[in-house]
Amino acid sequence: MFNWLNQVASITLFNLRTIPARKGAALATMVGIAGVVGVFVGVLSIAEGFRQAMTASGSDDVALVLRSGADSEMTSGLTHENCRTISDAPGLARNADGALASAELFVVINLPKRSTGTDANVPLRGVQQAAFPVRGNIKMVQGRQFTPGRNELIAGVGAAREFGGLDLGNTIRLGQTDWKVVGIFSAGGGLAESEIWTDAAVLQPAYHRGDNFQAVYAKLASADSFQKFKDALTTDPQLSVKAIRQTDFYAEQSTQVTAFIKGIGVFIAGMMGLGALFGALNTMYSAVAARGREIATLRALGFGAGPVILSVMFESLALALAGGLVGAGVARFIFNGFTAATINWQTFSQVAFAFAVTPQILAHAIILAATIGLVGGLFPALSAARRPLAQSLRET
Repeated sequence: MFNWLNQVASITLFNLRTIPARKGAALATMVGIAGVVGVFVGVLSIAEGFRQAMTASGSDDVALVLRSGADSEMTSGLTHENCRTISDAPGLARNADGALASAELFVVINLPKRSTGTDANVPLRGVQQAAFPVRGNIKMVQGRQFTPGRNELIAGVGAAREFGGLDLGNTIRLGQTDWKVVGIFSAGGGLAESEIWTDAAVLQPAYHRGDNFQAVYAKLASADSFQKFKDALTTDPQLSVKAIRQTDFYAEQSTQVTAFIKGIGVFIAGMMGLGALFGALNTMYSAVAARGREIATLRALGFGAGPVILSVMFESLALALAGGLVGAGVARFIFNGFTAATINWQTFSQVAFAFAVTPQILAHAIILAATIGLVGGLFPALSAARRPLAQSLRET
Protein backbone atom coordinates (compact mmCIF):
# COMPACT_ATOMS: atom_id res chain seq x y z
CA MET A 1 0.00 0.00 0.00
CA PHE A 2 2.82 2.38 0.92
CA ASN A 3 4.58 1.63 -2.36
CA TRP A 4 1.37 2.33 -4.29
CA LEU A 5 0.89 5.68 -2.55
CA ASN A 6 4.54 6.51 -3.13
CA GLN A 7 4.03 5.87 -6.84
CA VAL A 8 1.01 8.20 -6.91
CA ALA A 9 2.95 10.96 -5.13
CA SER A 10 6.01 10.57 -7.33
CA ILE A 11 4.14 10.74 -10.64
CA THR A 12 1.89 13.57 -9.43
CA LEU A 13 4.88 15.70 -8.40
CA PHE A 14 6.54 14.98 -11.72
CA ASN A 15 3.40 16.05 -13.59
CA LEU A 16 3.04 19.26 -11.58
CA ARG A 17 6.67 20.21 -12.26
CA THR A 18 6.04 20.02 -16.00
CA ILE A 19 3.09 22.44 -15.95
CA PRO A 20 5.32 25.48 -16.76
CA ALA A 21 6.25 23.75 -20.02
CA ARG A 22 2.53 23.77 -20.90
CA LYS A 23 1.71 27.11 -19.32
CA GLY A 24 -0.41 28.35 -22.24
CA ALA A 25 -2.90 25.50 -22.16
CA ALA A 26 -2.81 25.32 -18.35
CA LEU A 27 -3.49 29.06 -18.03
CA ALA A 28 -6.41 28.83 -20.49
CA THR A 29 -7.97 26.10 -18.37
CA MET A 30 -7.50 28.06 -15.16
CA VAL A 31 -8.99 31.22 -16.65
CA GLY A 32 -11.99 29.30 -17.99
CA ILE A 33 -12.71 27.73 -14.62
CA ALA A 34 -12.12 31.05 -12.86
CA GLY A 35 -14.75 32.60 -15.13
CA VAL A 36 -17.27 29.89 -14.34
CA VAL A 37 -16.70 30.26 -10.62
CA GLY A 38 -16.85 34.06 -10.80
CA VAL A 39 -20.22 34.04 -12.57
CA PHE A 40 -21.56 31.36 -10.23
CA VAL A 41 -20.54 33.32 -7.13
CA GLY A 42 -21.82 36.59 -8.55
CA VAL A 43 -25.30 35.34 -9.39
CA LEU A 44 -25.75 33.43 -6.14
CA SER A 45 -24.61 36.51 -4.19
CA ILE A 46 -27.52 38.42 -5.75
CA ALA A 47 -30.02 35.80 -4.55
CA GLU A 48 -28.46 35.65 -1.09
CA GLY A 49 -28.34 39.43 -0.75
CA PHE A 50 -32.01 39.72 -1.72
CA ARG A 51 -32.96 36.95 0.71
CA GLN A 52 -31.06 38.63 3.54
CA ALA A 53 -32.68 41.99 2.84
CA MET A 54 -36.12 40.37 2.92
CA THR A 55 -35.56 38.41 6.12
CA ALA A 56 -32.95 40.34 8.14
CA SER A 57 -35.49 42.44 10.03
CA GLY A 58 -38.01 39.68 10.64
CA SER A 59 -38.78 38.77 14.23
CA ASP A 60 -40.64 35.83 15.77
CA ASP A 61 -42.33 38.14 18.28
CA VAL A 62 -43.84 40.37 15.59
CA ALA A 63 -47.03 39.31 13.82
CA LEU A 64 -48.55 40.62 10.61
CA VAL A 65 -52.34 40.65 10.17
CA LEU A 66 -53.87 40.74 6.68
CA ARG A 67 -57.30 40.25 5.22
CA SER A 68 -58.12 36.57 4.88
CA GLY A 69 -57.02 35.27 1.49
CA ALA A 70 -54.52 38.08 0.83
CA ASP A 71 -51.00 37.00 -0.11
CA SER A 72 -49.43 40.47 0.23
CA GLU A 73 -50.19 43.88 1.67
CA MET A 74 -51.12 45.09 -1.82
CA THR A 75 -54.10 42.73 -1.96
CA SER A 76 -55.21 43.22 1.65
CA GLY A 77 -57.73 45.63 3.15
CA LEU A 78 -58.79 46.34 6.73
CA THR A 79 -61.27 48.81 8.14
CA HIS A 80 -60.57 51.11 11.07
CA GLU A 81 -62.82 48.95 13.24
CA ASN A 82 -60.92 45.82 12.17
CA CYS A 83 -57.67 47.41 13.25
CA ARG A 84 -59.10 48.48 16.60
CA THR A 85 -60.35 44.95 17.26
CA ILE A 86 -56.93 43.55 16.36
CA SER A 87 -55.16 45.94 18.75
CA ASP A 88 -57.44 44.76 21.57
CA ALA A 89 -56.59 41.07 21.04
CA PRO A 90 -54.82 39.13 23.80
CA GLY A 91 -51.14 38.29 23.50
CA LEU A 92 -49.94 41.77 22.43
CA ALA A 93 -47.18 43.72 24.11
CA ARG A 94 -48.28 47.04 25.59
CA ASN A 95 -46.73 50.24 26.86
CA ALA A 96 -48.05 53.44 28.42
CA ASP A 97 -49.66 54.43 25.10
CA GLY A 98 -51.50 51.14 24.69
CA ALA A 99 -51.04 48.07 22.51
CA LEU A 100 -47.94 47.94 20.32
CA ALA A 101 -49.87 47.58 17.07
CA SER A 102 -49.45 49.75 13.98
CA ALA A 103 -52.19 49.89 11.33
CA GLU A 104 -50.46 50.63 8.04
CA LEU A 105 -50.95 51.55 4.38
CA PHE A 106 -48.78 50.47 1.46
CA VAL A 107 -48.62 52.68 -1.64
CA VAL A 108 -46.33 52.29 -4.66
CA ILE A 109 -44.93 55.53 -6.10
CA ASN A 110 -42.59 56.38 -8.97
CA LEU A 111 -39.14 57.83 -8.36
CA PRO A 112 -36.12 58.00 -10.71
CA LYS A 113 -33.20 55.66 -10.13
CA ARG A 114 -30.02 57.56 -9.39
CA SER A 115 -27.96 55.26 -11.61
CA THR A 116 -30.10 55.41 -14.76
CA GLY A 117 -32.67 58.15 -14.28
CA THR A 118 -35.49 55.77 -15.24
CA ASP A 119 -38.61 55.61 -13.08
CA ALA A 120 -38.95 52.76 -10.62
CA ASN A 121 -41.70 51.60 -8.27
CA VAL A 122 -40.83 52.56 -4.69
CA PRO A 123 -42.88 51.55 -1.62
CA LEU A 124 -44.37 54.41 0.42
CA ARG A 125 -45.65 53.17 3.78
CA GLY A 126 -48.04 54.99 6.05
CA VAL A 127 -47.45 53.98 9.66
CA GLN A 128 -48.63 54.84 13.13
CA GLN A 129 -46.25 55.83 15.91
CA ALA A 130 -46.32 52.28 17.31
CA ALA A 131 -44.46 51.14 14.15
CA PHE A 132 -41.13 52.18 15.67
CA PRO A 133 -41.29 50.10 18.88
CA VAL A 134 -43.00 47.25 16.96
CA ARG A 135 -40.05 46.90 14.56
CA GLY A 136 -37.54 47.64 17.31
CA ASN A 137 -34.59 48.17 14.94
CA ILE A 138 -35.43 51.51 13.31
CA LYS A 139 -32.59 53.99 13.88
CA MET A 140 -32.39 57.52 12.51
CA VAL A 141 -28.98 57.96 10.88
CA GLN A 142 -29.75 61.47 9.59
CA GLY A 143 -32.39 64.01 10.54
CA ARG A 144 -35.38 63.07 12.68
CA GLN A 145 -38.62 61.11 12.68
CA PHE A 146 -41.60 62.61 10.88
CA THR A 147 -44.03 64.70 12.93
CA PRO A 148 -47.55 63.18 13.04
CA GLY A 149 -50.06 65.20 11.04
CA ARG A 150 -47.48 66.80 8.73
CA ASN A 151 -46.53 66.04 5.14
CA GLU A 152 -43.13 64.69 6.14
CA LEU A 153 -41.24 61.62 4.99
CA ILE A 154 -38.39 59.53 6.30
CA ALA A 155 -36.51 57.30 3.86
CA GLY A 156 -34.70 54.04 4.43
CA VAL A 157 -30.97 54.17 3.71
CA GLY A 158 -31.38 51.79 0.77
CA ALA A 159 -34.14 53.88 -0.81
CA ALA A 160 -32.21 57.11 -0.27
CA ARG A 161 -29.13 55.55 -1.90
CA GLU A 162 -30.90 54.13 -4.94
CA PHE A 163 -33.62 56.66 -5.79
CA GLY A 164 -33.52 60.35 -6.59
CA GLY A 165 -35.30 63.06 -4.61
CA LEU A 166 -34.78 61.45 -1.19
CA ASP A 167 -31.93 63.64 0.03
CA LEU A 168 -32.37 65.01 3.53
CA GLY A 169 -34.24 68.33 3.47
CA ASN A 170 -35.49 67.87 -0.08
CA THR A 171 -39.15 68.43 -1.01
CA ILE A 172 -40.74 66.06 -3.53
CA ARG A 173 -44.19 66.03 -5.09
CA LEU A 174 -46.15 62.79 -4.83
CA GLY A 175 -49.61 62.76 -6.31
CA GLN A 176 -51.07 66.20 -5.59
CA THR A 177 -49.09 66.77 -2.40
CA ASP A 178 -45.63 68.14 -1.57
CA TRP A 179 -43.66 66.15 0.98
CA LYS A 180 -40.47 67.07 2.83
CA VAL A 181 -37.77 64.48 3.57
CA VAL A 182 -36.89 65.04 7.23
CA GLY A 183 -34.93 61.88 8.06
CA ILE A 184 -32.98 58.85 6.84
CA PHE A 185 -33.24 55.62 8.83
CA SER A 186 -31.66 52.19 8.98
CA ALA A 187 -33.41 48.93 9.82
CA GLY A 188 -30.66 46.41 10.45
CA GLY A 189 -30.22 45.75 6.73
CA GLY A 190 -33.84 44.63 6.40
CA LEU A 191 -36.64 45.28 3.96
CA ALA A 192 -37.75 48.53 5.62
CA GLU A 193 -34.54 50.19 4.38
CA SER A 194 -36.04 50.06 0.85
CA GLU A 195 -39.17 51.94 1.95
CA ILE A 196 -40.29 55.51 2.58
CA TRP A 197 -42.36 56.10 5.72
CA THR A 198 -44.88 58.78 6.66
CA ASP A 199 -47.83 59.24 9.00
CA ALA A 200 -50.69 56.93 7.97
CA ALA A 201 -53.27 59.58 8.91
CA VAL A 202 -51.67 61.96 6.39
CA LEU A 203 -51.24 59.37 3.66
CA GLN A 204 -54.87 58.22 3.77
CA PRO A 205 -56.45 61.44 2.43
CA ALA A 206 -53.51 62.11 0.08
CA TYR A 207 -54.25 58.84 -1.74
CA HIS A 208 -58.01 58.74 -1.13
CA ARG A 209 -57.90 55.72 1.16
CA GLY A 210 -60.64 56.93 3.47
CA ASP A 211 -60.23 55.40 6.93
CA ASN A 212 -58.95 52.07 5.66
CA PHE A 213 -55.65 50.26 6.10
CA GLN A 214 -54.00 47.23 4.54
CA ALA A 215 -52.13 45.52 7.38
CA VAL A 216 -51.47 45.61 11.09
CA TYR A 217 -47.96 44.99 12.43
CA ALA A 218 -48.19 43.87 16.05
CA LYS A 219 -45.55 43.28 18.72
CA LEU A 220 -46.33 40.16 20.75
CA ALA A 221 -45.84 39.87 24.48
CA SER A 222 -43.50 37.00 23.61
CA ALA A 223 -42.86 34.70 20.66
CA ASP A 224 -44.95 32.06 22.43
CA SER A 225 -47.97 34.40 22.46
CA PHE A 226 -48.45 34.10 18.70
CA GLN A 227 -50.89 31.19 18.77
CA LYS A 228 -53.02 32.86 21.44
CA PHE A 229 -53.12 36.06 19.39
CA LYS A 230 -53.85 34.22 16.14
CA ASP A 231 -56.66 32.12 17.64
CA ALA A 232 -58.33 35.20 19.11
CA LEU A 233 -58.46 36.83 15.68
CA THR A 234 -59.42 33.85 13.54
CA THR A 235 -62.25 32.83 15.85
CA ASP A 236 -63.73 36.33 16.09
CA PRO A 237 -66.90 36.40 13.91
CA GLN A 238 -66.43 40.15 13.31
CA LEU A 239 -63.12 39.59 11.54
CA SER A 240 -62.02 37.85 8.38
CA VAL A 241 -58.28 38.01 8.77
CA LYS A 242 -55.17 35.87 8.93
CA ALA A 243 -52.16 36.30 11.21
CA ILE A 244 -48.63 35.27 10.28
CA ARG A 245 -45.28 35.70 11.94
CA GLN A 246 -43.20 38.44 10.36
CA THR A 247 -40.32 36.03 9.75
CA ASP A 248 -42.57 33.58 7.90
CA PHE A 249 -44.16 36.34 5.82
CA TYR A 250 -40.82 37.75 4.66
CA ALA A 251 -39.49 34.27 3.91
CA GLU A 252 -42.52 33.59 1.68
CA GLN A 253 -42.08 36.96 -0.04
CA SER A 254 -38.46 36.18 -0.95
CA THR A 255 -38.92 32.58 -2.13
CA GLN A 256 -39.94 33.17 -5.75
CA VAL A 257 -37.29 35.76 -6.56
CA THR A 258 -34.42 33.90 -4.90
CA ALA A 259 -35.41 30.62 -6.58
CA PHE A 260 -35.58 32.36 -9.97
CA ILE A 261 -32.18 34.03 -9.56
CA LYS A 262 -30.56 30.82 -8.34
CA GLY A 263 -32.06 28.92 -11.28
CA ILE A 264 -30.58 31.41 -13.72
CA GLY A 265 -27.23 31.24 -11.95
CA VAL A 266 -27.05 27.47 -12.06
CA PHE A 267 -28.06 27.43 -15.74
CA ILE A 268 -25.47 30.02 -16.78
CA ALA A 269 -22.75 28.43 -14.68
CA GLY A 270 -23.68 25.04 -16.15
CA MET A 271 -23.34 26.29 -19.72
CA MET A 272 -20.03 27.96 -18.97
CA GLY A 273 -18.95 24.91 -17.00
CA LEU A 274 -19.34 22.74 -20.10
CA GLY A 275 -16.97 25.05 -21.95
CA ALA A 276 -14.49 24.94 -19.09
CA LEU A 277 -14.82 21.16 -18.95
CA PHE A 278 -13.92 20.81 -22.63
CA GLY A 279 -11.01 23.15 -22.03
CA ALA A 280 -9.77 20.96 -19.18
CA LEU A 281 -10.19 17.84 -21.32
CA ASN A 282 -8.20 19.42 -24.12
CA THR A 283 -5.44 20.51 -21.75
CA MET A 284 -5.09 17.11 -20.12
CA TYR A 285 -5.29 15.17 -23.40
CA SER A 286 -2.50 17.41 -24.72
CA ALA A 287 -0.48 16.84 -21.56
CA VAL A 288 -0.90 13.07 -21.80
CA ALA A 289 -0.01 13.06 -25.50
CA ALA A 290 3.13 15.14 -24.89
CA ARG A 291 4.32 12.82 -22.15
CA GLY A 292 3.30 9.54 -23.77
CA ARG A 293 6.83 8.10 -23.78
CA GLU A 294 7.47 9.28 -20.20
CA ILE A 295 4.29 7.63 -18.93
CA ALA A 296 5.09 4.42 -20.85
CA THR A 297 8.61 4.39 -19.41
CA LEU A 298 7.25 4.75 -15.90
CA ARG A 299 4.86 1.86 -16.45
CA ALA A 300 7.69 -0.26 -17.92
CA LEU A 301 9.66 0.43 -14.73
CA GLY A 302 6.84 -0.99 -12.63
CA PHE A 303 4.52 1.92 -11.99
CA GLY A 304 0.90 0.72 -12.04
CA ALA A 305 -2.00 1.99 -14.11
CA GLY A 306 -3.81 3.19 -10.95
CA PRO A 307 -1.10 5.68 -9.91
CA VAL A 308 -0.92 6.98 -13.49
CA ILE A 309 -4.69 7.61 -13.57
CA LEU A 310 -4.72 9.33 -10.18
CA SER A 311 -1.69 11.47 -10.98
CA VAL A 312 -3.30 12.86 -14.13
CA MET A 313 -6.56 13.52 -12.26
CA PHE A 314 -4.68 15.25 -9.42
CA GLU A 315 -2.94 17.49 -11.94
CA SER A 316 -6.27 18.43 -13.48
CA LEU A 317 -7.72 18.98 -10.00
CA ALA A 318 -4.81 21.25 -9.05
CA LEU A 319 -5.34 23.43 -12.13
CA ALA A 320 -9.09 23.58 -11.47
CA LEU A 321 -8.68 24.49 -7.80
CA ALA A 322 -6.17 27.20 -8.66
CA GLY A 323 -8.60 28.68 -11.18
CA GLY A 324 -11.51 28.26 -8.78
CA LEU A 325 -9.71 30.01 -5.92
CA VAL A 326 -8.76 32.92 -8.15
CA GLY A 327 -12.29 33.20 -9.51
CA ALA A 328 -13.87 33.00 -6.06
CA GLY A 329 -11.45 35.57 -4.64
CA VAL A 330 -12.01 38.05 -7.47
CA ALA A 331 -15.79 37.55 -7.31
CA ARG A 332 -15.86 38.15 -3.58
CA PHE A 333 -13.82 41.33 -3.97
CA ILE A 334 -16.08 42.65 -6.74
CA PHE A 335 -19.53 41.52 -5.62
CA ASN A 336 -19.60 41.34 -1.83
CA GLY A 337 -21.39 44.44 -0.54
CA PHE A 338 -22.21 45.76 -4.03
CA THR A 339 -25.54 47.57 -3.80
CA ALA A 340 -28.42 47.31 -6.25
CA ALA A 341 -32.21 47.19 -6.42
CA THR A 342 -34.57 44.65 -7.94
CA ILE A 343 -38.28 44.05 -8.16
CA ASN A 344 -40.26 42.28 -5.45
CA TRP A 345 -42.79 40.26 -7.44
CA GLN A 346 -45.34 40.25 -4.62
CA THR A 347 -45.62 44.05 -4.42
CA PHE A 348 -44.10 45.04 -7.80
CA SER A 349 -41.92 47.55 -5.98
CA GLN A 350 -38.16 47.89 -5.77
CA VAL A 351 -36.09 46.32 -3.00
CA ALA A 352 -32.66 47.82 -2.37
CA PHE A 353 -30.10 45.30 -1.17
CA ALA A 354 -26.40 44.46 -1.07
CA PHE A 355 -24.89 41.41 -2.76
CA ALA A 356 -23.78 38.85 -0.16
CA VAL A 357 -20.93 36.42 -0.85
CA THR A 358 -21.20 33.94 2.00
CA PRO A 359 -18.78 31.15 2.98
CA GLN A 360 -21.40 28.64 1.82
CA ILE A 361 -21.48 30.15 -1.66
CA LEU A 362 -17.68 30.11 -1.84
CA ALA A 363 -17.64 26.47 -0.73
CA HIS A 364 -20.15 25.50 -3.43
CA ALA A 365 -18.09 27.37 -6.01
CA ILE A 366 -14.89 25.51 -5.09
CA ILE A 367 -16.77 22.21 -5.22
CA LEU A 368 -17.97 23.14 -8.72
CA ALA A 369 -14.39 23.91 -9.80
CA ALA A 370 -13.12 20.65 -8.32
CA THR A 371 -15.86 18.68 -10.09
CA ILE A 372 -14.92 20.23 -13.45
CA GLY A 373 -11.26 19.42 -12.79
CA LEU A 374 -11.85 15.80 -11.79
CA VAL A 375 -14.18 15.08 -14.72
CA GLY A 376 -11.82 16.91 -17.08
CA GLY A 377 -8.93 14.77 -15.95
CA LEU A 378 -10.70 11.41 -15.76
CA PHE A 379 -10.90 10.48 -19.45
CA PRO A 380 -7.38 11.65 -20.35
CA ALA A 381 -6.12 9.69 -17.33
CA LEU A 382 -7.87 6.52 -18.48
CA SER A 383 -6.46 7.07 -21.98
CA ALA A 384 -2.93 7.41 -20.60
CA ALA A 385 -3.23 4.21 -18.55
CA ARG A 386 -4.67 2.14 -21.42
CA ARG A 387 -2.25 3.07 -24.19
CA PRO A 388 -0.11 0.09 -25.30
CA LEU A 389 3.43 0.37 -23.95
CA ALA A 390 5.05 -0.62 -27.20
CA GLN A 391 3.17 2.05 -29.18
CA SER A 392 4.00 4.76 -26.63
CA LEU A 393 7.70 3.85 -26.43
CA ARG A 394 8.06 4.02 -30.24
CA GLU A 395 6.66 7.61 -30.32
CA THR A 396 9.20 10.36 -30.89
